[in-house]
Amino acid sequence: MEKKLKRQRRGRATRAQIRKLGATRLCVHRTPQHTYAQVIDASGGKVLAAASTLEKDLRGQLAGYAGNVEAARLIGRVIAERARLAGVVKVAFDRSGFMYHGRVKALADAAREAGLEF
Repeated sequence: MEKKLKRQRRGRATRAQIRKLGATRLCVHRTPQHTYAQVIDASGGKVLAAASTLEKDLRGQLAGYAGNVEAARLIGRVIAERARLAGVVKVAFDRSGFMYHGRVKALADAAREAGLEF
């Protein structure tokens, strides 16, 4: 359990810095089987856009397993498109304490390529 608590502590510290900036944030969460992303407004009270590997239309685009780097790239592209439709271009990246490699990095790179700035 200590590993999870350390990650949560890092995530809280990151969110505190983002709150000071007053920026809209791209929040990422991952589990062994799925990847989730949300764009949350600066007040922290409203989700402007969301995407996850649980969505039926996205599951059809995945080749089987949803907990891999390819799935994270797809979620990154989709969240960027949905954020732009909501009028958001510039965000702060909240990785929720997860290390910036693998699926988290793939999602961030895909979102940048699709037009989000962070």
